[in-house]
Order: sequence, then C-alpha cells, then structure tokens
Amino acid sequence: VQLQASGGGLVQPGGSLRLSCEAPAFSLDYYAIAWFRQAPGKEREGVSCRSESDGSGWYVDSVKGRFVMSSDNDKHTVYLQMNSLKPEDTAVYYCAMSRRPGSGCYIQREEFGYWGQGTQVTVSS
Repeated sequence: VQLQASGGGLVQPGGSLRLSCEAPAFSLDYYAIAWFRQAPGKEREGVSCRSESDGSGWYVDSVKGRFVMSSDNDKHTVYLQMNSLKPEDTAVYYCAMSRRPGSGCYIQREEFGYWGQGTQVTVSS
C-alpha cells in the first residue's frame, strides 16, 4: 500500500497551501485517512482525519477554523487546505491510512498502518 503526499513548500505567515495525498483506488470508501505532522524536536501529532465509512473526523484544536480536509473519490485523493498559516505550523506533514477498513477516525495512532513519505511545510517570512 502506497500513499503519495505532495504540496508542501515555503509560505509566508498568513498564507495558504494545499496538501494532497493520493491513496490506493477505492480505499477512501472504507479506510480513514489522517494527516500528521512532526516539527523538529517535537513528537508527531495528529492534525486531522476523515473517514467516509462512518462519517467520523476530527481536527486538532490548533488548526480548527484554519485547515479543511476534503476528498475527491474519483481521484482517490485527500486534500488538506491550510489557510492562515503560522510559523508554528512548520513541520513535515504525513498522510496515513487506517490499517482496518471501517475503523473510522477514532482509533489509536498505531492503527494507522500505512504512511506516505512526508512533505515539508515551512511558514516563514
């Protein structure tokens, strides 16, 4: 199982970026997809999750109202639209897929068994 994350880059504070995560065909109907990020010297944290199998989803408090997750099932791609970016959003962003179909988003991190390669987001003036 391969996930392909892309869309990172350098952006000024207050700017926007859209990350993409291409998942295996037909997977979005059954598996939860989440975005995680890891900043230098910090632990990896969950940013958002979306599951169409049970309609569950969440955002970490620090991105609520600024980040929006969406999907295009025809392209089996999940997006993370990031607006009003702050320097503290700087991190490597990873997309991950749940190990089990139908599990939804409210699962332990270890249950996200498939990971993309990461894409760097840098917010700096």
